Amino acid sequence: KTVVDVLITLGYDFRARNVLADDTLRQGIKDFSDWPTVPQVYVDGEFVGGCDIIREMYETGELSEMFQTHGIDAHPA
Repeated sequence: KTVVDVLITLGYDFRARNVLADDTLRQGIKDFSDWPTVPQVYVDGEFVGGCDIIREMYETGELSEMFQTHGIDAHPA
């Protein structure tokens, strides 16, 4: 919920997948990223981090900066 709230607050479009509904998918995403927990945030197919990292990046302004670097524009409500 925290990651979704951050992305909505910043006005970024995103897609979410419920990996908790499928054990194979949940384990696959952990193996793919070599990160043990969900949620996992990817930008342009690159793993960025989980909840704590996204929250920290949001608080320091790094998250918006990273999106801008990738050419991703916010769409404030």
